[in-house]
Amino acid sequence: MFWLAHLRAQPEFRAGLRDMVPQATGTAIWGLMTGVAMVKSGLSVIEALAMTFLVYAGSSQLAALPLLVAGAPAWVILATGFCVNLRFIVFSLHLRAYLMHLPPLRRALAAYLTADLSYAQHTQRYPQPPQDDAERLAQEAYMAGHICTVWVSWMVASTLGIALAHVVPTTWGLGFAGILCLVGISCALASTPMRVLAAAVAGATAVAAYAFPLRLNIVVAIGVAVLVCMTLEQRLRPAGARGGVS
Repeated sequence: MFWLAHLRAQPEFRAGLRDMVPQATGTAIWGLMTGVAMVKSGLSVIEALAMTFLVYAGSSQLAALPLLVAGAPAWVILATGFCVNLRFIVFSLHLRAYLMHLPPLRRALAAYLTADLSYAQHTQRYPQPPQDDAERLAQEAYMAGHICTVWVSWMVASTLGIALAHVVPTTWGLGFAGILCLVGISCALASTPMRVLAAAVAGATAVAAYAFPLRLNIVVAIGVAVLVCMTLEQRLRPAGARGGVS
C-alpha cells in the first residue's frame, strides 16, 4: 500500500475524497441493494462476498444474477457481463492519456477501482490529461481519493446487504433507489448528442425486446445502440476525418 501512502500526503487526495462524498450515499444504497439481491437470488454468503470483492461491478452483478438462477449457459452469463461493461472500454480509451505514465501494476489497480462515478468526477475536474510531473502527481492523487471513497462505500454497504439480506424487507424499495442512482449516473455521462442518442436507442430496444429469454434484451439493446451510433457517425463524419464514437 505504499502507492496509497505516498498519495495521501497530497492535498489533491483529500480533495478527491471530499468531492466524492456527496455521491457516496447513492453508491452505498446501490451496494446495499446489490448485496441483498445476491443472497436472495440463492448465492451463499461466501459466493456473494467473492462476487462483491472480485467483480466489483454492480450492474453486471445484477444482470448476471437472474441468469445464474435460471441456469443459463456460462457463455450467456459472460456475454451479458461483457456487454453491460462495454462502457468501460470507452472510459479506458479516454483515460489512457491520463494513466499511461504509471507502472503496469498501478494502471491495473486504477482499472479495477475506477467506476462510473469516478470516471465522471475525474474527467469533469481534469478535462485534459497531465502535461508534466507535477500535474501527473496531482491527478493521480485526486483519482486515488475519489476511487477510494467509491470503493469503501460500495464494499461496506454491499457486505452489510449480504449480512442483512434476510432481515431487510423488500418493501423498502431498495431496487428503485438503485435504479435512481444509475439514472443519475447515466444522465451525468450523457454529455454529447451522440451519447444521448445511444442511451435513447438502447432504452427503446431493451423495452421492445423485453420478452427475450435470459435477459438477452440487454445484449441486443447494447448491440443496436452501438451499431446505430457508429453508422450515424460514419455518415456525419467529414471526408478524410478519423476518430471514435464520443
